[in-house]
Amino acid sequence: MSQYKINPLYDLKDLKLPKLWGRPMKVLAHLLNSSYANPVVKRQLLKDGGIESLREVQLDQAPVMMPKPDSRTDITPSDARDSITQFCARMNEEQNGTSGFYHSFRDFAVDYRTGKSSPTTVANRLIETLKAQKETINAITNFDEQDILHQARESEKRLREGTPRSPLEGVPVSVKDEVDATPYPTSVGTQVYGKDGPAQEDATVVARMRAAGCIIIGKANMHEIGIGVNGYNPHFGVCRNPYHLQHATGGSSSGSAAAVAAGIGPLSLGADGGGSIRIPAALCGQVGLKATWSRISEHGAAPLCWSVAHLGPIGANVDDVAMAYLTMAGPDPKDSWSLDQPELNMIGYGNSDLSGFKTGIYHPWFEHATPDIVDACRTAVGHLIEHGATEQEIFIDKLEAQRVAHAVTISSEMLTAVEREYLKTPMKFATTTRIGLGFASAFRSTDYVKAQRVRAFAIEEFNRVFKEVDVIITPTTAVTAPGINNKSLPQGESDLASMTQLMRFVTATNLTGFPSITLPVGYDEKGLPVGLQITGRAWEEHILLRMAKVIEGHINKKKPTVLYDILR
Repeated sequence: MSQYKINPLYDLKDLKLPKLWGRPMKVLAHLLNSSYANPVVKRQLLKDGGIESLREVQLDQAPVMMPKPDSRTDITPSDARDSITQFCARMNEEQNGTSGFYHSFRDFAVDYRTGKSSPTTVANRLIETLKAQKETINAITNFDEQDILHQARESEKRLREGTPRSPLEGVPVSVKDEVDATPYPTSVGTQVYGKDGPAQEDATVVARMRAAGCIIIGKANMHEIGIGVNGYNPHFGVCRNPYHLQHATGGSSSGSAAAVAAGIGPLSLGADGGGSIRIPAALCGQVGLKATWSRISEHGAAPLCWSVAHLGPIGANVDDVAMAYLTMAGPDPKDSWSLDQPELNMIGYGNSDLSGFKTGIYHPWFEHATPDIVDACRTAVGHLIEHGATEQEIFIDKLEAQRVAHAVTISSEMLTAVEREYLKTPMKFATTTRIGLGFASAFRSTDYVKAQRVRAFAIEEFNRVFKEVDVIITPTTAVTAPGINNKSLPQGESDLASMTQLMRFVTATNLTGFPSITLPVGYDEKGLPVGLQITGRAWEEHILLRMAKVIEGHINKKKPTVLYDILR
């Protein structure tokens, strides 16, 4: 960690917990799940994990069970719609992508329009790539050759007839395996779910991408039930980072980030309950957006963690993520929480003049990362200042209580979600999953209610800060991609200390529901990517995308070790 300034009000700490694999990890899983285990052991483990910071905090707030923000906005519906029309027109006018060696959706559109390629040509190259990637990064765990070819032929027919569905026509998109997509089962990364056959219908986000002409190419690897952030999976195999095959992808949307980083389509659909879009996107050098809670329908996603869950896109550049966001977001009758929201807008996108925008930095938090990360993120903030934004120091209270409140919330909701299957066949779940669920079973009912009171406090605290600044900027993770412990395979390892480093900056916005985006801003001394996170007010994704676009223009991206070309 860098030598961040000691601040008595900053309370996040580095957890000192051992890394376990093999037999010691199995023993810990047994202790946490056995009714005969010494309760003193469980109490000590919870204490080591920081539970006392939650139990001892004194608050006046009543619990907030769902972080639904006020939907009022100063932007008129006509201005919002006009901004999207202008955005789409600009995307059609610009002929090439912005990621160099990565192909954007516009590269596919140009090659299809000029006859340099076609959806069926791409599909055939893609199928060969999907076979090959199993021996390298293992990002896509389930694909159907005939279904891919059928979608490609239908897309090619629309292009030939001059009736493309959208600028995303014929663009390959993968889907995290906790989101329903026909004709695939939804395994949620387990050997328990999905055994009753393929999904009966697409999730809303998948249906909207398919309606835009995208080719759904298969299901992406993930950390089992999304309960971890390193990308180990004993059932489908570890997912490896395209920048360094002996390093982790992060998770839990491990395959989604790795697929995009390796060129297996410009976009993937991920899910984020505790940084699970942003962490792997950052570790794999990609852009990932977690929108405002309920901005994007959850219909068709595995119901794992209702109050902190967000679906969203991972892409190779900001333009692609923006286009995917506009395609999948908005009200959905099948998700009642999504109905009350302001219209989508892209006001100001592409305007690099950031005069008048205030960026907020809580320095002890920002600097609580490795020096390589802090330096790269500090340089990225400088690019915003160069474009007219100003920097303002801020303070955010009770971050440690917020961290623990999120941990209690997500793990308790996950235990509730899988409880029936878990009680029937606990040994079918990964050892690391059993450790996470074992911790959840040790929480008190009062812990969960207290966590929701902390949520209420955190929402008020972030809203207070957003009266002073427009965005809050931090690194995305406190460390770059950890090495893969090959001795621990296939079960993987339990490394709660590393997990908290990877999650340090991301969980607050899962708890509060505010939107956040990550984008690559540099590399460490090993050449592993560094991510920067920008967080904004509810419903202001357009500002996050605008700022990310400005920073992206200053970043020189490096090629990953594993990079496929399915277009040219």
